[in-house]
Amino acid sequence: MTDPILSIENVSGGYGAADVVRNVSLSVPEGSILGLIGPNGSGKTTLLRLAGKALKPRAGRVRFRGRDISAVPLREFCREVAFVPQDIEVNFSFTVMELVLMGRIPHLRRLRSETALDVRIAEEALEETDSIHLREKMADELSAGERQRVVIARALAQQPRLLFLDEPTAHLDIGHQVQALDLLRRLNRERGLAIVMIQHDLNLAGAYCGRIALMNSGVLFKCGTPEEVLTKSNIESVYGTPVLVGENPSTKTPSVLLVPGGAG
Repeated sequence: MTDPILSIENVSGGYGAADVVRNVSLSVPEGSILGLIGPNGSGKTTLLRLAGKALKPRAGRVRFRGRDISAVPLREFCREVAFVPQDIEVNFSFTVMELVLMGRIPHLRRLRSETALDVRIAEEALEETDSIHLREKMADELSAGERQRVVIARALAQQPRLLFLDEPTAHLDIGHQVQALDLLRRLNRERGLAIVMIQHDLNLAGAYCGRIALMNSGVLFKCGTPEEVLTKSNIESVYGTPVLVGENPSTKTPSVLLVPGGAG
């Protein structure tokens, strides 16, 4: 098996005095895609923040390429790890190009401005996210979907080896959902980019993630392949709602159907 790029070892942590995440252990192999699923409040975003150096674990440790992330300087960490949040606020009047170029900051020498190479990398990220036509638009004038694609472009401009995404398709229409996830899968396959993403759409998680971690009330309920995790028993136990689980005839991955009103 490929050595893990990220190891989460018996991690607990949260905000204030409360542990939102408790004793979670996960590994992310190089070049893999891990999906985090679970009900609202199950600890998915907190786990990403603990793994991404935004929160310090109260117990356990997180390793990136074998090093405890607490010992890795933030600037160095950000050269190889990027994070795309779910809720993106742009409070200042930057152009889209200026916003995406911010992804190059960890790579810039101190007191140096962007080079032609940095601009080209930012343009390629905008092209890949179908956002190049927005490059001169003001970022605070974007729609929610446009803003989501631009922030993904900013993360890609960092040229990370590991990418965290919190609901990357939350504000996208179905066409751009598929486009965004196809892009992430292509980057995963062609560049070996390791990806950890939160998904509320269980069918998208099953179709695009090689492994899925199902969270419930701050603990890891089940981790494995989509076929191992997306079962009727697991979903009904954690989400508390009846479902039907079959197979998507196109992808051959689990297909989860809701049962409205408990019918059937």
